Amino acid sequence: MEKEEYMSMQHSESVVAQMAATIFSSLIARDTSYASNEDELIEKSVALAIKLAKRTDKLIKSDEEWVKKGTDSAYLVG
Repeated sequence: MEKEEYMSMQHSESVVAQMAATIFSSLIARDTSYASNEDELIEKSVALAIKLAKRTDKLIKSDEEWVKKGTDSAYLVG
């Protein structure tokens, strides 16, 4: 019997994993011989997903990243 594997991902990790899966599916759609370089395509997909996530995080600030300091106006953290 094959050993079962379990994983627990944080929300941000699961978002990046979904992005990587989308990128991976588009890469294998163009590459009919993907079986020979599957690991390379997976690495490329994950790297692109992380790059996209980092760029998005840098450019867009969520509600939690705005903080109200005492009675002063809100300011951007970071």
